[in-house]
Amino acid sequence: MIPPAPDPARLAIEDARGAHSYGDLHQASARAAGVLLGASPDLLEERVAFFVTPGFAYVATQWGIWRAGGIAVPLALSHPDAELEYVIRDAAAATVVAEPAAADRLAPIARRAGARLVTTQALFEGPSAPGLPMVAGERRAMIIYTSGTTGKPKGVVTTHANLEAQIESLLAAWGWTAEDRILLLLPLHHVHGIVNVVGCALWAGAVCEMLPRFDAASTWQRIAEGRLTLFMAVPTVYQRLIAAWREMDPAARDRCAAGCRCIRLMVSGSAALPVSVLEEWRAISGHTLLERFGMTELGMALSNPLQGERRPGFVGAPLPGVEVRLVDDGGSPVPEGTAGQIEVRGPNVFLEYWNRLEETRDAFRDGWFKTGDTAVVDKGSYRILGRSNVDIIKTGGFKVSALEIEEELRSHPAIRECAVVGLADPEWGERIAVAVELCDGSELSLEDLREWARDRLAPYKLPRGLLCTRELPRNAMGKVMKPLVVKLF
Repeated sequence: MIPPAPDPARLAIEDARGAHSYGDLHQASARAAGVLLGASPDLLEERVAFFVTPGFAYVATQWGIWRAGGIAVPLALSHPDAELEYVIRDAAAATVVAEPAAADRLAPIARRAGARLVTTQALFEGPSAPGLPMVAGERRAMIIYTSGTTGKPKGVVTTHANLEAQIESLLAAWGWTAEDRILLLLPLHHVHGIVNVVGCALWAGAVCEMLPRFDAASTWQRIAEGRLTLFMAVPTVYQRLIAAWREMDPAARDRCAAGCRCIRLMVSGSAALPVSVLEEWRAISGHTLLERFGMTELGMALSNPLQGERRPGFVGAPLPGVEVRLVDDGGSPVPEGTAGQIEVRGPNVFLEYWNRLEETRDAFRDGWFKTGDTAVVDKGSYRILGRSNVDIIKTGGFKVSALEIEEELRSHPAIRECAVVGLADPEWGERIAVAVELCDGSELSLEDLREWARDRLAPYKLPRGLLCTRELPRNAMGKVMKPLVVKLF
């Protein structure tokens, strides 16, 4: 899934270490492929997990895995050791690549999982392979882990052809060219950053500026420079940029507003965009944010138009090459104006859940992927109504399994039983909250619970609300009724 090579001297990436050309990327990724291959002619879909900060080294590592015939498994920088080890083990990764600063942390995890550890320094200092394998589009390219209704994250497998279809659809829909310049401020274990930003930019021959992590001041500085032509973020980022804007003096606001006017397109996704945020951002920047709908399993499926009306609360129409339909519980299409479950079909849709045959089979209906989201169509544009499954929470652009969090929280010595739910929140989309039944004589505060859970859960999975109750609401079968739990809050 290496994009067509533009002029090797053309600028590809700017990061904390400087400027890097497309030629630099191809040379570094060829060296990485050579080290990963060793004496083998082809990795033959061997899994390679990698823990690398966003920047040139991340892309060169990813490309090196692909050029060697391996499957790239990006690891989340924010995750605790237990979650990193779960991904490495579940993917049965043969190799773990770590940047030098993280090597000591990843080494024992890799050793326990039976994988070898290689640093990015060793990858890029090695010799290029004399010949690299030909990798067909139908071969597996990447596994991204996303939370599912069974609790633990499951690996979403995409092929090289899937990724190419996802990217080419967005290039056509959003008018990408080699003259574009975009800022990456999103994590790179998520399809939003990997495909929509980095993948599209490098496939178009454009420039991708890469921040190691989001920072409102640094982001506004890049915008104010007036060189960016595209900007993509989640609603939480826009809300934090708005908060930073409010603290600026008038001269700084003028510079930032002028920088926004140099940008041709601003996009919001990965969570519902509150209308109040859309309107305030429009007042600041002059842009009506383009909302779209996508998932790890399919990239993007729906998008508001590049040119034309963008309706608040709507995520637009199917993207080029993507088929979308709304169906009832029996799988029959529903008429326009009637709520239904979103199903998607096309070359962009993933291949399988890694080593989960039954869940893969259950995710499809006659070749259509069942997204689990409910929507309604009005004048050809889709409006998302919510998740079909209450155990999936969308918070800050991440999709989180309530069942996974519950499983961890139940191991707390003060908790007898718990139920995790998502509460509507103007900043996060949904706020993670937990109602608990305490063990006799126990007490628990939200602060103490969050501190205990920090080594067990990723930061965005930590509860932001706690309610201690004598008894959780249950039905006649003893199952906790989540809608009633929400009402308790």
